[in-house]
Parts: sequence; structure tokens; C-alpha cells
Amino acid sequence: MKTGFNRRNFLKSAAAMASFSIVPAHVLRAESAPSNQITRALIGFGGIAHSGNHLGYKATRLIALCDPDAGRVASGIKLAADNGYGKIHACKDFREILAMKDVDIVHICTPPHWHGLMSVMAAQAGKDIWCEKPMTRTIGEGKRVMEAVKASGCIYRLNTWFRFQSGFYGFGTEVKPIKKVVESGILGWPLKAVVGGPTGFNLKFMWSGRINLTPEPVPENFDYDLWLGPAPFKPYNRHRTHGTFRGYWDYDGGGLGDMGQHYLDPVQYLLEKDNTSPVKIEIDCPPQHPDAVGSFDKITLTYDDGCEIILDGSNSMKDAPFLQGPKGALWPQMKSDIPNLRDMIAEMPEPEAQQTDFLEAVRLRRPFALNERNGFRSCTVVNLGITAMRLGRGFKFDPVKLMAVNDPAADALIYQQMRAPWNI
Repeated sequence: MKTGFNRRNFLKSAAAMASFSIVPAHVLRAESAPSNQITRALIGFGGIAHSGNHLGYKATRLIALCDPDAGRVASGIKLAADNGYGKIHACKDFREILAMKDVDIVHICTPPHWHGLMSVMAAQAGKDIWCEKPMTRTIGEGKRVMEAVKASGCIYRLNTWFRFQSGFYGFGTEVKPIKKVVESGILGWPLKAVVGGPTGFNLKFMWSGRINLTPEPVPENFDYDLWLGPAPFKPYNRHRTHGTFRGYWDYDGGGLGDMGQHYLDPVQYLLEKDNTSPVKIEIDCPPQHPDAVGSFDKITLTYDDGCEIILDGSNSMKDAPFLQGPKGALWPQMKSDIPNLRDMIAEMPEPEAQQTDFLEAVRLRRPFALNERNGFRSCTVVNLGITAMRLGRGFKFDPVKLMAVNDPAADALIYQQMRAPWNI
């Protein structure tokens, strides 16, 4: 199956003909013919893969999927046919997908312990990438993804979208009018953002692991070793896998890991921190189990200009404003202590436009609105909080070197080793 879309040749031509206006092949040809459409494959076929952003994304043609669970592969084959994709290639090993020359885009719908490694390998294979949140399970993996995407020239999209569309959690509006308020300077600077119960932040704090799991036989149709991949080996128990993996440090980071980037990426965008990270992390939380994720009461992340993000895990700050500056404050539902703010927003300049059509980004080779660079920074906010949880204390962070400041214990969590033979 040939798509006619050769990414490597396109990039070589772009470099050699920089003085010309280059129109990508997908723009020139008719997209209606199946053989001309951009193609894609799903890596992992759990619950999120069934969504409209993955299985149901009809702007391109699904031709393959994989999962280490044979039952999920069989379900994927049937659902692909039911959704009008016809007969697709299906397998258990993602490396088979990456070797397919007729796959243009891969959707990474696996648990987070695979996101970094698969993104790097997909970039090296010349694929464009649509990756689920969180971008990576560690800061070190995120750094490596940025490097690999830059080296390959591929287009990367992280699957959270609240900075550019849909209502921000609990706020009763999109992020855009809040961005206009911040850019106007009417609240003053620096800003403090409180993310807690009123914005739905503690929605998934039930994602906690279980301690003293009893080993169970691995189901015959499930390749548990492949599912683990780079994660440390632990005896199989069904609660470690599939819908409840989020409660274990080896694979995710509980509610903060699962949902944190949804909440915190828009905050980073509002605070204009897409190119930097917090320099100080403070935490109040109970001791954490080394395997099973628990909860936290409060995490405070401070930037070098004094801006703060406070994660209110205990919902003790439910009456605090979402954004507080020296000149004013803003609460959910756009309530403010600044008179006539809603009328003023209508007169404020529009924020800078964003590339929000992923297919257009792929065709024109333009960075997507939430990509490997700004996505890395918002995922770093999440992973700094998770690192502090696991340490049971705060620490300082260098946003340029991407290392803790004189803190080897923190760095050991920021740059974690993978289980052999996996390595990036």
C-alpha cells in the first residue's frame, strides 16, 4: 500500500529549494482516493484509543493497530471494520507498525511508561506522532523526545487541547478570554494560579494503587513482558494493567499523572511559560508507598519571576481565586474583583493565532499548537510534582540544565533507567 507521502524526501527537497514556495504533495493531489489519503496506525487499543481523537478520527485512513492483549487486537479489527476502515493490519508488537512504510502517523495510546520510548522510536522511523497525555513519565524521557523529534523533522501532537479549544475545566469558558485578560496586564504581575476542586483538579484522586498485590497467572492471550517493556519487572496482577495501571509509579502517577497535563498545560500557556519550568517545588503530602501511588495535600511550583502554580489536592483552597495578581483576581465562571471585566475582554486584542488543525500541520509541516516543546514544559510541571511526591519533600530545579540543583536523589527520579533491553 503506497501513500505517495515520503516525509524524508520532502524534507530533503525543502532544504535544497529554500528559495521556492513548496506545496506539499497532499495539497496537490486529490484526497478523495483512498490510496492518496494520509494513513495512520493505533499503538495500544485500550479505552482511550476508542475515542474520536483516535479510532474515530476520520480525516485520515486507519490501516493498522497493535496491542499486546490479543483480545484487544480482535476487538480492534472488528471496530475498525464497523467504522468503515475495512480490513486493517493488526498485530501485538508496535515495532511491526513502525516498520510499515505505508503508515504516515502513529497514535500512541499506551500507558505513559511507553510514551517516551515509542515517541523516540516513531520519530526515528520517520512517522508523525499523535501521543496521549502525559507526554512522558519522566523529565529525562521528555528531553529525549524533543531531541528525536527535532532531528527527524516529524510533526508531533500531544493529546490535550484545552489551551486552544473546549471549555476549561469548571471555568465556564474557553481559555482564550482568560489569556486576553492576562496579556492585557490588568491583573498585574507576577500571577498565582490555584488549581483545585473548583476546576475539577481532584477529579481522579481515586487513581491509587494497591499494596501487597498477590501474584496471579498471566492470561494466555496477554504478552505481559511486552506490556511492561521498559518498566521494572513486577509479578503480574491484573490491577497493574489495563484500566488501573495509573495507580503505580512504574507506569503513571495517579490522578496527577493521568489528568495533570489537561489542567496544567492551559495554566502554563496563560502564564507565558512555554519555554521554561519552575525553579522551586514545595510539597505537603503523606509518605508515599514505593510502588503504589497515594495522594497529596498541596504542591507549590514557583518560577524565577515569582509566578506560582498551586495544586490544591485537599480542596482546602476552594474559595481562592484561580488567578491572583497584585492588581486583581479572577475566579471560575469568570468572576472578578475588576468591575466590568467581561465588557473589557471584548475590547482586548486577540491572542496570537495557533495551528490547531493537526492534519493541516502534517500537510504543511508546521508545528502543531501543542507540540514536543511546549508539551514537554507542561509535562515537566506534572513530573516535578510527581518527583516531589516520591521524594516526600521539595527541591530546586534548573529549567535550562533540566536537572535538580545539587540533589542526586531528585535527579535519579528525573532521569530513570529503563529495563533492559529497552533504552533511549
